[in-house]
Amino acid sequence: MIKATLWDVGGVIFTGPFERFAAYEVEHGLPDGFIRRLNATNPDSNAWARLERSEIAFEEFCALFEDEARAAGGTLDASEVMALLHGEVRVEMVEAIRRCRDRGLRTAMLTNNVAASSEAPAELAELFDVVVESSRVGFRKPDPRFYQLACEQLEIEPPEAVFLDDLGVNLKPARELGMTTIKVTDPAAALRELEQVLGFALR
Repeated sequence: MIKATLWDVGGVIFTGPFERFAAYEVEHGLPDGFIRRLNATNPDSNAWARLERSEIAFEEFCALFEDEARAAGGTLDASEVMALLHGEVRVEMVEAIRRCRDRGLRTAMLTNNVAASSEAPAELAELFDVVVESSRVGFRKPDPRFYQLACEQLEIEPPEAVFLDDLGVNLKPARELGMTTIKVTDPAAALRELEQVLGFALR
């Protein structure tokens, strides 16, 4: 029986940055997918991962990330890339979270973020019983500890949770722990799938 819904932020509650990354790449003469490939290279030890775990300051991140870009054959401004992370709120997702709460389900926000720039406005935080942020806990998705911590704080077992994320790499460990997982590529399709899992309307 599902007792809680767990939500990623960027790409789920907010529009994701990938289209903005692509536009930046075109504008700056970078190969298509350059930024995403950069983030996928040494994903546990690169500058982006270290920033999201609060292991380095933003200024150090910028220098390291730009070094990584040069090593990969490109030039970019790290602070400009980070500014691309901020998307628009998907109101249909916010409504779905509210309906989950109205039905007595517990809710959690699970986000890889940076201490200097929170993705979620304060008014959204009140929708969640638990908020797990990589910049605060010192580890990040897809580390299994991230999902285990959320379940501990929600006082549930992983099979009692459904988790929504836009990245398959983040869903895999949650699924291996026993969670129901939903990949969010089309928000409407994801909500239909969640409605099927929960058995009630979310829109």
